[in-house]
Amino acid sequence: MCARRFLMVIFFLTLVIVGGAFALFQWGGNVLLSQATPKGHFVVTAAGDAPDYARAESWLARPGMADDPARWEPEDSVGTPASIAHTATFFIHPTTYLKTDRWNAPLDPDAETAARTRLFVQSQASAFNVNSDIWAPKYRQAAYGAFLLNSGDAHRALDLAYGDVQAAFDAFLAAQPADRPIVLAAHSQGALHLIRLLQDRHGVLKGRLVAAYVIGWPISATADLPSLGGPVCRARDQAGCILSWMTFAEPANADLILGEWTKTRGPNGKPRNRADVLCVNPLTGTQNGIPAPGARGAGTLVPTADFRSAKLVAQTVGAYCVNGLLIVDGSIPALGPYVLPGNNYHVYDYALFWGDIRGDYIQRTAHNWSAL
Repeated sequence: MCARRFLMVIFFLTLVIVGGAFALFQWGGNVLLSQATPKGHFVVTAAGDAPDYARAESWLARPGMADDPARWEPEDSVGTPASIAHTATFFIHPTTYLKTDRWNAPLDPDAETAARTRLFVQSQASAFNVNSDIWAPKYRQAAYGAFLLNSGDAHRALDLAYGDVQAAFDAFLAAQPADRPIVLAAHSQGALHLIRLLQDRHGVLKGRLVAAYVIGWPISATADLPSLGGPVCRARDQAGCILSWMTFAEPANADLILGEWTKTRGPNGKPRNRADVLCVNPLTGTQNGIPAPGARGAGTLVPTADFRSAKLVAQTVGAYCVNGLLIVDGSIPALGPYVLPGNNYHVYDYALFWGDIRGDYIQRTAHNWSAL
């Protein structure tokens, strides 16, 4: 029990470290620049050989794996409705490599990084494990310092990571029956790679996509969405659509995140701007959805008092979209004092709405797939 308790503590503390690193460094801020930038220049061999996704050891989660972290469930989670289809979920984990010795993490990193990665899969991908085969690849993720600079080294690091994700997806899709509905989900760095994956592979998902949960990374409705192959979600019974949100509390200040983002352009050459950042409310499953007054979420993932497990605490957290940001309100459970600058709840994008994400997935999976 001591080891398990330790891992639960590490889980919640390292959410803070990773989320904080992402928020502070991804858009080129000067804070701790010298400490965060990876040493030297990008060298592909520093991350080791490319993964072979035909091998079980190249996956963090996949069907048949012993002690699969994606099969974990918190206390009080709901059972499997009989009416939903059998799906397959492809999940891309966020940044978990915090060292600065190289630009990309090796596939078999240090024990601390490996434990941290496993715990992200456990706490995030598990939301989709209702009647779904979950596949979560290891990949040579870009170190968090790769988000610091608009440099050749940084771009090559991100390209290497994405190349692994793309290869993993192709292996995942080849392993599925042709009629099996597909779920895509990711967070943070994983969401950035999922955006690129949708741009490159949306054609093979036609008629099969339950939804794409692109969480913790901004998407422009005019500059990005047209290239992703699907509309934004506007109803809970809709399939083949895209959900995206970034969580803040009032007074919200997203300058750290969106300041540099608005200086870039999407794949179609149009500028990105704050006025068209996508926000799909996980409580409603709809774009800019505002719950009725007093409406609260289906369950926030909260550690138990002894940190030996986690439970769902329902009917406390509310949320609404304002200017492209998901604003959280209500009575937020004690998740820890780890809100980032600007009242940014990036660390808790999944944990705050774990029960709502699961409910959203269940409703979309009840779609009449045989009619497609």
